Amino acid sequence: MMALAPALGVCLALAAAPDAAPYFIPVHEFTLAWTHSIEKIRWEEDYRVLPPAQPDEPPRLVAGKARIHGSGAGMEPPPDAVLHDGWFEYQPHDALPPTLRLTRSVYTADYDWCMHGTCQPLSLIFPSDGDITLLFPCVAP
Repeated sequence: MMALAPALGVCLALAAAPDAAPYFIPVHEFTLAWTHSIEKIRWEEDYRVLPPAQPDEPPRLVAGKARIHGSGAGMEPPPDAVLHDGWFEYQPHDALPPTLRLTRSVYTADYDWCMHGTCQPLSLIFPSDGDITLLFPCVAP
């Protein structure tokens, strides 16, 4: 009998609650989006979850395209960004850390979680404690 491969996705956890079980989202591609709190400029970053390179390693999170809808003080797009329909589009070159740290303040709008062309506030998927939410690639628990 053939074994089924474990489901890939991302896990979300509160940094302030390291002992709590993470919340699993079965996803291979998604976008995180937010509006800068001062400049009111929207940012969008695409991500993919890839299987482990080796059997004893965790899955990998890879950056896809990123977009900035304009520019503002201290928010200049990178030099290789291309302006397309009002959006500066570029491919991030830096390697991602194993865990993304999403700062979620009660004083600013939450991140948008986008999948399959639909976006919704991240708070509808995973509540915030007003601090840091950890996002990392994982397999179904």
